[in-house]
Amino acid sequence: MKKWIAVFCASAAGVHGEYMEQAQTMGRTIAERGYGLVYGGATVGTMGAVASAALDAGGAVMGVIPEVLREREIEHRGLAELHVVRSMHERKAMMAGRADAFLALPGGYGTLDEFIEVLTWAQLRIHTKPCVLVNVRGYYDGLLTFLDTGVAEGFLKPENRELIRVASDAEDGLRVLEELWAAQGAAEAHDARLDELVQ
Repeated sequence: MKKWIAVFCASAAGVHGEYMEQAQTMGRTIAERGYGLVYGGATVGTMGAVASAALDAGGAVMGVIPEVLREREIEHRGLAELHVVRSMHERKAMMAGRADAFLALPGGYGTLDEFIEVLTWAQLRIHTKPCVLVNVRGYYDGLLTFLDTGVAEGFLKPENRELIRVASDAEDGLRVLEELWAAQGAAEAHDARLDELVQ
């Protein structure tokens, strides 16, 4: 059965060309390794880059975009599977339900919102799907330092801090995912309660 990877990324391109390059590498590599891509359904920014690269490499891509964002984020019309939903909550629920793992490229509030939410579900043991930050150019160094502060100050348990795996680039992110999948073996990664919890 094909595994699907949700990639959380941005509607912006960032100021360094490496961000778009890594998004393209991510999409292309996901497709070349036979995985499906789940993402936010847009053509702009790193979202558009990751999807277009996966499509160009012959990959399966599922986009999920809220109705209110169709014009702002510009829906990707090249997708065979594009879901237009009513809300951000529905978007995140659909992406989480399809995905077998979560990768976060550099992004802003939306990217962090999506990634932290699925990470919280992992903390609650609703799922055991890998959650990987792709720390291009050290973009997430400040966030990781903040999380270490959370452990030191007693607001975050060390074992929950370790739920976040960190990769340096797109190819490293996929390597980390594959290692985590191999370690999990045939264990069930998705608790059916997730479907009720996120609706």
